[in-house]
Amino acid sequence: MTDASTWVSRDVSRISMSAIKEMAMRSAKVPGAASLTWGLPSFRTPEHIRQAVVLALEDDPEIGKYALPDGLPELRQIIARQHVAETGITVDPDRNVVVTAGNMEGLNALFHVLIDPGDEIIVTDPGFASHFQQIRLCGGEPVFWKLDEARGWRLDVDALPGLISERTKGIVLVTPSNPTGKIFTEAELRRVGEIARARNLLVLLDDPYSHFVYENREAYFNLASVPELREHVAYLFTFSKTYAMSGWRLGYMIIPDALKREVLKVHDATMICAPRISQVAGLAALTEEPVHLSRFEDILAERRELICRRLDRVGHVFEYVKPEGAYYVFPRVVAEHDDSFAFAIRLLEQARVTVTPGSAFGPSGEHHVRLAYCVAEETIETAFDRIEDYFGRA
Repeated sequence: MTDASTWVSRDVSRISMSAIKEMAMRSAKVPGAASLTWGLPSFRTPEHIRQAVVLALEDDPEIGKYALPDGLPELRQIIARQHVAETGITVDPDRNVVVTAGNMEGLNALFHVLIDPGDEIIVTDPGFASHFQQIRLCGGEPVFWKLDEARGWRLDVDALPGLISERTKGIVLVTPSNPTGKIFTEAELRRVGEIARARNLLVLLDDPYSHFVYENREAYFNLASVPELREHVAYLFTFSKTYAMSGWRLGYMIIPDALKREVLKVHDATMICAPRISQVAGLAALTEEPVHLSRFEDILAERRELICRRLDRVGHVFEYVKPEGAYYVFPRVVAEHDDSFAFAIRLLEQARVTVTPGSAFGPSGEHHVRLAYCVAEETIETAFDRIEDYFGRA
């Protein structure tokens, strides 16, 4: 029998599949499982976006063709206008904007540009599992920057300089955070930016969730709005969550002039371009007033309150910090267990409830699980009914 392991590269063999997707795949094999594992919004793509694509399919003879590698010119122009409206920073559609197949592909391209074997990227701990995979796949090493759980998962900015070495290339931030839902403060983020600028590092801002901040609108701060940091920040926005377009695979990045040509080398070699049909959808998304957003956020706010109420009823199973944004909660498991992965498997197999083990999100994630509340209310209720049945009531 052929030993296929001899064909597999070191960088691929040393990573594992995302626990989020692994648990989703396991869940699909359990009939009737109530899944809180995947951050997949239950919302349908807004009608005006769908209708724009329907019209383009009928009337646009170019709809099935490649676009330019950096994206449709008209989409890049409206992205540049959107960016200045949101941040006050003027960018050039030709020199600073790249349309991507979602933020995952955009970050992958940036990591390929930044990382030589052994280079380091600082990531929050807990942080997004796929960032760690991508860094390792590029031959780099994620350096874990521990968040302060006792203070509601705050950034410990004082610890940051001690994590920086001569191999450090960048710092990845997601705010509101995945998996904790924490919104990092303006003061914290400005200090991170100052450190990055002084040490000539790039801050990679992965932004899926900035439109889901509930009562904390004034607390959200975009570091890409700081003029003196424009050469040290790469801002990446995905349409997946804000516009319920996760399957369309569309995003964009705003990057320093010096990086665009380098990024396009990787982007062209791996994607050629983001799908033109998705870019047409993106044009509609950014052209029309996003009237759906307040409804999306109101529904998610209700679901956040629901999942917190249900967590309060199982204090003998979980302790949690209420999320400030995004649509995840990251409770600590206080019920008897060995580790978060074994706990997640037991919950799926014995209670038919799917959660993501916290160990996937970094060393500090162990003994936690991530629960996504972007799912339908009945799924949340069913999941917690089963948790209560399995563990008993306090």
